[in-house]
Amino acid sequence: MTSPDPIPPKLSAALNAAPSADTPLKHGGDLGAARVLFPNAPEPIVDLSTGVNPHPYPIADTTLEDFAHLPEPAALARLTQLAAAFYGAPSSDNVVAAPGSQILVALIADLTPQGRSRILGPTYAEHARVAALAGHEVATVGTLAELCGASLAVVVNPNNPDGRVTARDDLLSLASRQNAQGGLLVVDEAFMEVGPQGESVTGSVDGAPIVVLRSFGKFFGLGGMRLSFAVASRDLARQLRARLGPWPISGPALRIGAAAFADRRWIDSARTGLKGASERLKALLGAAGLELIGQTDLFCLVSSTHAQEIFEGLGEEGICVRRFDENQQLLRFGLPGMEMEWQRLKNARVARSSRGNDRVETLVGPA
Repeated sequence: MTSPDPIPPKLSAALNAAPSADTPLKHGGDLGAARVLFPNAPEPIVDLSTGVNPHPYPIADTTLEDFAHLPEPAALARLTQLAAAFYGAPSSDNVVAAPGSQILVALIADLTPQGRSRILGPTYAEHARVAALAGHEVATVGTLAELCGASLAVVVNPNNPDGRVTARDDLLSLASRQNAQGGLLVVDEAFMEVGPQGESVTGSVDGAPIVVLRSFGKFFGLGGMRLSFAVASRDLARQLRARLGPWPISGPALRIGAAAFADRRWIDSARTGLKGASERLKALLGAAGLELIGQTDLFCLVSSTHAQEIFEGLGEEGICVRRFDENQQLLRFGLPGMEMEWQRLKNARVARSSRGNDRVETLVGPA
């Protein structure tokens, strides 16, 4: 079994701080906090702090009944059937719908017997926090080989925040070893809609101890709808459904999710548009002298010795990006949406220091 490409040295020391397990981590998308931090920033704030499609799926028509009545089991069944087809699951019996991935991460950690949890990182830190909260002994490791034998092994694929991709064959080999040792492999494919589809392991969950997490909100641009899915063996899927209860998804989310999964024209167009926007963002950040550490078609991770100054300068301009307290040279940029947002990012003026002398530059070059 081969390991994924080596982690860049500048990233290898990042994101490994261990916050208190009972304290939710800080994430992107908190515009309230941004307004407190930058009270004089112009509105509207341009939120580039998340990896969510800035061009959301157009909301399907909802009815008063969607809000007034309990969700129908038939509507949930239809959503899971469409999700199974979209994600390539063996059947709808393998698919569990939930109000966001966060609750699935917690349920899976609770269902797994307490033991060693090993997480391929640096990565999205909620997996470590929730596993620790469930009583597991948690460590972040740098290679797939170090995941072997863990009761709960976690790989985020493509990885967040650097977009690193782990090969499907390597994951299946790891799952085989996990099976022999009684462990579970969680593969978080939240960004796989804009990743290499052939590397997904959703089609293999019936024959191996694998549970795959898929996020609806990121690709479809509807993070506030709180809709995600677990793809797992039929037995584990039954256990997850039992804990979520009979009405895990709201009526409006059932209708909108089903419409989105069935809209192949929009899906194909969105993938093409996101790829072009990602290339545009990469070129803009490169022109600013920012070193690209990694990317998906929904975000770019960059490194700069001026990262904190850039973060603060952009914030004063009303542009919110994702910084990392654990590595203050890293910034993650999501995609701007409207052309006005692209121009605000391009023209933002950022104060930088050089050998004790302050100067003001636009993000992409001298003022």
